[in-house]
Amino acid sequence: MLLTIGMATYDDFDGVYFSVQALRMYHDLTDCEILVVDSQPERREDLENFCRSAGAKYIKAPHLQGTSAPRQAVFDNASGDFVVCIDCHVLLEKDVISKLKEYIKQNPESKDLLQGPLWYDDLRNVSSHFEPVWNDHMWGTWNTDPKVYGNEPFDIPMQGLGMFGMKRSAWPGFNKLFRGFGGEEGYIHEKVRQRGGRSLCFPWMKWVHRFNRPNGVKYRLTLE
Repeated sequence: MLLTIGMATYDDFDGVYFSVQALRMYHDLTDCEILVVDSQPERREDLENFCRSAGAKYIKAPHLQGTSAPRQAVFDNASGDFVVCIDCHVLLEKDVISKLKEYIKQNPESKDLLQGPLWYDDLRNVSSHFEPVWNDHMWGTWNTDPKVYGNEPFDIPMQGLGMFGMKRSAWPGFNKLFRGFGGEEGYIHEKVRQRGGRSLCFPWMKWVHRFNRPNGVKYRLTLE
């Protein structure tokens, strides 16, 4: 299989539902699989049933804590040669998957971490990367490189991990001791660079992220 599109979730049926259905309805999933890692499965039998009906691989992972371990489980359970990990409330621009599959075929030995610009709700403004500075408990602030309005990929220091992809055999993995919320941004980018890869932004790889949570965040935002 060429590509696994995976997502981790914690008590977010709506997010998974719309992300999965958008992938199935609007993208070419030939030679692809969809994978869902659920770290709160005891509350969500309906999610398992939905994944089964949608043809998605469903993994129960109640033992996993934080944000990095479930994302690591996406890579660990993937069948595709290349893995794209998205948040379970992310939508991808039209033709992203088709273009990505073509890139993978043309670059089968890539060691690079592939990402794209965050596309805001107005579907006009974008952020191409994180600047590596601290702001309000967060390492990294959204910023926009003018190269994002071109066609060619370019190096970035770091980016939010709402969507990222890499060849599975080249994936360096998150630190197994990570337990809380965040900490992956910047860390995984530098880890890739230290192993000879690049951290790249592809202007055509746009993704929309649902930041608003009208029903509240269901997990602890652990900052220790």
